[in-house]
Amino acid sequence: MTAEKNLILSGRRILITGAARGLGLAFAKTIAQAGATVALADILEDKLHQSVADLREQGLDVAGFVVDLADPESVKSCAASAVAWLGGLDGLVNNAAITNSGGRSSEQLEIDMWDCVMDVNVRGTWLMTNACLPALRDSGRGSIVNLSSDTALWGAPNLLAYVASKSAVIGMTRSLSRELGKDNITVNAVAPGLTLVEATEYVPQARHQTYFDQRALQRNQLPEDVCGVVVFALSDLSRFFTGQLMAVNGGFVLH
Repeated sequence: MTAEKNLILSGRRILITGAARGLGLAFAKTIAQAGATVALADILEDKLHQSVADLREQGLDVAGFVVDLADPESVKSCAASAVAWLGGLDGLVNNAAITNSGGRSSEQLEIDMWDCVMDVNVRGTWLMTNACLPALRDSGRGSIVNLSSDTALWGAPNLLAYVASKSAVIGMTRSLSRELGKDNITVNAVAPGLTLVEATEYVPQARHQTYFDQRALQRNQLPEDVCGVVVFALSDLSRFFTGQLMAVNGGFVLH
């Protein structure tokens, strides 16, 4: 007898930002495999269309929408188009972020670089959340998952703008959970460790080795390692779970 496929998110309509590659793409695939209809959003237009095509070839119900999180009008347009295609919205995964300040000390960090990171990682998360709130309220079972980082938990050096932005995401998550509880919307954050994806290829090998050596689970962290908690946070299993931070890093930071 063949085991039935796990459809824990059957009927759910989910929007994921930063979904053209890396963690976001892994989330999109896992969430769609769990029964959801998924809208992928990203600024990387060509990569986005290719990823959507690949997922559709696997029989998954997905579509792609281009967005620039630094542009408020682009955020509104993306959210409106995605919600229209989905026919509503039950979950939002605020995954998109940039890390363009690595290797610079606080004194070396340029103002324009700081502003760019904050515009995307913090303001963009806030704007996309606001754009999706009417549809999430209408759902009656809305869920928001914000991607932070374990760098915000241990204070990674020479990465100040990114660490500050991901710390802000944790604070936003807690505040929003209290604001939106009355609407039966849960808001939680996930803080992955250093994961083997395209976005971390720039990270010095020494830091990869530090993570490897100091994890309780001594192996490389893969995108698939983070997917389970995101699915949990979007599902009915977590309806009384909100305002929380889930650190997924193999025990590098014990939170």
